[in-house]
Amino acid sequence: MAAPLLEYETEMFLSLFGCDGLLVAAEGLGIDRLLLQFMRVHSEQDSLVLLLNTSTAEQEYLTEQLRLEGVSHLPRTVTSDVQSAERYRVYTEGGVLFVTSRILVVDFLTDRIPAHLISGILVYRAHKIIESCQEAFILRLYRQKNKTGFIKAFTDKATSFSSGFCQVERVMRNLFVKKLYLWPRFQASVNTALDKHKPEVVELHVSLTPAMRAIQSSILDIMGACLKELKRYNPTLEAEDLSLENTLGNAFEKTIRHYLDPLWHQLGAKTKALVQDLKVLRVLLLYLTQYDCVTFLNLLESLRSSQKNFGTNSGWLFLDSSTSMFVNARSRVFRFTDSKKKLKVGAEEEKQKSCSEVRRELVLEKSPKWDALTEVLQEIEKENKSTNGEPGRVLICASDDRTCAQLQQYIRHGAEWLLNRLYARTIAKTDSSAASAMELHTHKKSKGLTRKGTKGKEPAQKKSTKSKGRPSLTLTQMMGKEETEEAAVMGSSSGDEEDLTAEEEEEEMKLDLSSDAYYGVLKEPLTVIHPLKGCTDPHSLTRVLHEVGPTFVVLYDAELSFVRQLEIYKASRPGKTLRVYFLIYGGSTEEQKYLTALSKEKKAFEHLIREKATMVVPEEREGREDTNLDLARNLEPANATTNTRKAGGQDQAKEPSRVIVDMREFRSELPSLLHRRGMDIDPVTLEVGDYILTPDTCVERKSVSDLIGSLQSGRLYTQCVSMTRYYRKPVLLIEFDPAKPFSLTARSDFRHELSSNDISSKLTLLTLHFPRLRILWCPSPHATAELFMELKQGRPEPDAAAAQAVTAESDTVAESADLYNPGPYDLLLKMPGINSKNYRAIIKNADCLADVAKLSQAKLAEILGNTSNAKLLYEFLHNTADVPAPAPKSKQTFKSFKQAS
Repeated sequence: MAAPLLEYETEMFLSLFGCDGLLVAAEGLGIDRLLLQFMRVHSEQDSLVLLLNTSTAEQEYLTEQLRLEGVSHLPRTVTSDVQSAERYRVYTEGGVLFVTSRILVVDFLTDRIPAHLISGILVYRAHKIIESCQEAFILRLYRQKNKTGFIKAFTDKATSFSSGFCQVERVMRNLFVKKLYLWPRFQASVNTALDKHKPEVVELHVSLTPAMRAIQSSILDIMGACLKELKRYNPTLEAEDLSLENTLGNAFEKTIRHYLDPLWHQLGAKTKALVQDLKVLRVLLLYLTQYDCVTFLNLLESLRSSQKNFGTNSGWLFLDSSTSMFVNARSRVFRFTDSKKKLKVGAEEEKQKSCSEVRRELVLEKSPKWDALTEVLQEIEKENKSTNGEPGRVLICASDDRTCAQLQQYIRHGAEWLLNRLYARTIAKTDSSAASAMELHTHKKSKGLTRKGTKGKEPAQKKSTKSKGRPSLTLTQMMGKEETEEAAVMGSSSGDEEDLTAEEEEEEMKLDLSSDAYYGVLKEPLTVIHPLKGCTDPHSLTRVLHEVGPTFVVLYDAELSFVRQLEIYKASRPGKTLRVYFLIYGGSTEEQKYLTALSKEKKAFEHLIREKATMVVPEEREGREDTNLDLARNLEPANATTNTRKAGGQDQAKEPSRVIVDMREFRSELPSLLHRRGMDIDPVTLEVGDYILTPDTCVERKSVSDLIGSLQSGRLYTQCVSMTRYYRKPVLLIEFDPAKPFSLTARSDFRHELSSNDISSKLTLLTLHFPRLRILWCPSPHATAELFMELKQGRPEPDAAAAQAVTAESDTVAESADLYNPGPYDLLLKMPGINSKNYRAIIKNADCLADVAKLSQAKLAEILGNTSNAKLLYEFLHNTADVPAPAPKSKQTFKSFKQAS
């Protein structure tokens, strides 16, 4: 059961409860607790509240929390599984509802949802509510039909408002709220509440080894050189955003994409290579501090070999810093020694021969954080022994699954076992001299060295096991989706690593935890390792924190939101002790990254505070009256002229224009823009086309990516066949992303010879094949909406029932019927020897299928221009198939052949 709200959380709740607004809190300050409080208040039959922008995992977490608190009227989820007839009943039963955006838009447009009964809407992740998104459309429809309900929005991404012109004001305009509530970490109420019961924090600044420091310096030098080159090739780029400090942050790739995406087709190969190099170097920096020496070297070696294999040598591989990086990376794993010294190790003659060839000696440098972790665990063990009460539980938090798995193996077996295992499974597999060095190292250990025990707690060797409900732990689980893709591009070594626990048979540790992402280490006292990122359930760490109730938390990796979560956890349990061990590499990019994240959030809040002070909010912003122009539809442009010859220029009553839209199209922003221009939207399920503008005009909308895919798969051909059969004016609309270039082909590609596989070639063939098909090119959805308005002027309105009734069995339009009858046409195309290239020749030389059956094989060869195709068709029509029929058949169309059943 969730702890009661803290003082500042109560203040946040009351301020937002009293007046609609947008609440921006610092990351980790618990807006999910605040949202839960609002849901608790409205979970009753008398109110109907819609919750937007939540994922399935978040919906399950929020529902589970309310169930634990004994709420009887729990939230329900409305998805496509709920039939349209049942949805009205669900809406009228009240309570909090999770509804998918597409369904909510359709229900508002068809009046299936009783808008006047809605008490209000709660918006999660409000920073994503831009004008073109579905949620903004929902809020506009809601405010047009309901003037009294509330709108309350929450977000903890202050940095999202720091870029762009008046970004927070635009979001508030889309949300129809006037108030902005800011709750940074340095706010007085937050400081007072959290400083009353601070957790005991032990900061351990771990020093990088000399080799790690040298590698880090080399990578930063190379990144600096790449950035310098990037700015030289692209002088228009903002120098501030492309600083070395910003390159370390998570948002760097988003920033670089923001600048370069619109120009990507105009950029040279050198610029594109530099952007890719920066991605690679960022992953190298991460691997250096996150993983062990063997994993880092393996990645580095595989990167260099992949560059050689594909012949795409990047410039940075030839820099002096790159050579230094390779040398230092190898020195962490092995060193070269004289062969004479190695001869002294082996006594046998055979061993001497093998040793004389080996010039490597394994070093296998331990990660400095491992020793620090060992000291921390030993200190915790001593403290637990000295206390008389129940021993304190331990929660170790690392960045991702891969790190967690390594830490579990380290605590259980020790550093030497782990590194030897990794070395044997990666580098020793691909290099014969490395394998020999491994043999020598094993021989040394067996001769004179006893295997060292576990570096941490002694009982951990026996009791640590795989966690409940998850597959055997591997080291191949990557940092997260984005980094995984980058590593895959570089030829990462992780694919070669195998499961570390697959061969071990141990008793399973049954821990009664709701999360399945943890790694069990010890039962008494309970010790659990859990990843900070990469979990399918975003609240899994929160669940474990409250279920384990740790006395000691070891932060192996720094993560801003979880640090604040620990502060709230301690403040809500003032009587219980909590000690947090903070492990961080002093003077490293890891530390700099954490400090940069703190600094960026602080600057973002300072920017919001200044913007709030100067913000001008119109009185009608909330849309509770009819004066808000954002709710007006069919707005005339400012330069529109008035015809004074008609009733002296008086406003003429206009019938609302109507567009029939396929249900699947509500994932795009075009229906929202059409509605804003005053058109009525009829959402129905269409078999042919996406938009029906008039009884004769059918539009198939394609984004550029969808166009390429459907041209390659042949789906577009089938769609064009259907449109030309049943509509007089079939239209193919190609809609571009406004942030991308308005061009299918880059200018640099024009000098190359066009092939039949080019998009432009396929579109040309499509227009030749369907002469009545019209192609519209639109640079953005706004341009499409304007074009639709012009296409509908002076034309009759479409009928939704008629459009929905158009199927494969419908009658064809006169234009198509004059050319061919679709039934025999389809049958002809399915005959052997007939294809899309030669069927027209047959149609020109035969009026019906009976005429085709009368043609000789020689005549067919002359028409088709291919003797093998003519033979296939002639034999199909004239050969007798001896297939016993189960029942007497009716008379065949062609007397000369019997159709196989």
